[in-house]
Amino acid sequence: MAMKNFDFKYICTSIGNLAGMPIRLYRNGKQIFYYSVIKLPKDPLNAYTDDVLKIDARVSYYVTNHFNYYGIVNAGAHKIVIGPTRQTENSEQELKELAFRAGVEPNDTEMFVAAMKMIIRMPLESIMQMMCMINYILNGEKTNLEDIILYEPDDAKFKELIANEQSAATPKFTEDNENVHNTLELENTIMSFVSQGQTEKFKEWVKDIMPTVNGGKLAREQLRHLKNTMIVTATLAARAAIRGGMDTDDALTLSDEYIQKCELMVDPMMITNMQYRMIAGYCERVEKIRQGSNPSKLVIAVTNYVQHHLSEPITTEQIAEHLFMGRTRLSANFKSESGMALSEFIQRQKLDEGKRLLRFTDKSAAAIAAYLGYSSSAHFTTVFKKYFGCTPTEYREKLS
Repeated sequence: MAMKNFDFKYICTSIGNLAGMPIRLYRNGKQIFYYSVIKLPKDPLNAYTDDVLKIDARVSYYVTNHFNYYGIVNAGAHKIVIGPTRQTENSEQELKELAFRAGVEPNDTEMFVAAMKMIIRMPLESIMQMMCMINYILNGEKTNLEDIILYEPDDAKFKELIANEQSAATPKFTEDNENVHNTLELENTIMSFVSQGQTEKFKEWVKDIMPTVNGGKLAREQLRHLKNTMIVTATLAARAAIRGGMDTDDALTLSDEYIQKCELMVDPMMITNMQYRMIAGYCERVEKIRQGSNPSKLVIAVTNYVQHHLSEPITTEQIAEHLFMGRTRLSANFKSESGMALSEFIQRQKLDEGKRLLRFTDKSAAAIAAYLGYSSSAHFTTVFKKYFGCTPTEYREKLS
């Protein structure tokens, strides 16, 4: 059957009904059709459209920073994109951040979060099998999971980093190093960076140490060896992050997602890249949670709560209720153990998130203020300038 005779909209509608998730059809880079059995106020793909449209492989998939994934098939001038889905449920905060990035109006955020929870969850392998079937129908090409190309926007940067700074190296498999293993000291050093949330120290250490690191031989075949190393590292990093104060469910879910993603990779460089970014990511998460070099259990518990509710107005009463404490006792103990008033701490956590969003998104200061639960853009600007000495707009201009 000639390509022009395909009823692409019928195919998309049928697949959307079967999969239970949104599906889109593009022609020459322009969206011409959208269908979803779940009614969403805005398409979640809005946050990643530019990246997805760049993908030109026949069959591919795109994974977001929160491990939501999209399946992609290109057929001539047409592109079909289905998703998002993931095997485990997103947290409330992750979905609220997605709503913000996708341009959902603040008043529609709760509706968006509720709708996203209704999307069918499935393993990445399942959605990619679906993409292989679509590819066969449209392109007459038989493919399997090993043929699918993962799009990782950071990989080009990582390869350049390796070439220029030699910040990482893929282990070589020769008879000379078959019995070489990382020492316990090396392993403890890496996990110490994670448990202490020492992101910058880890990145500096990587530049010097990684060319000499050999993971030991965990399998005779190179790709399997790298995957096994990644699995072990993910497991250790999750445990180290938990020791550092990260919520147990968050840490273990993140580990599972990295391992699932790793199992579908076929490029050794991408696995090495992801392992580096995974450790750095755990370091960053723990760094946000730990206040000072030796935070108390109370400070860690409060920080975890705040990090899970950054897009909401947070009150002392809410935290006290969550921790089964009295409001007065919570405020007094927190200040005694952290040296900072709880209200000021909440404010600072929100402002730090505001700085991150100003740096890594193109959302306006007004949109960021609304997302972070400020009463107005003017209030956000006033508080931001008080703490950082410049307005949000001036801060973004300095970065650019």
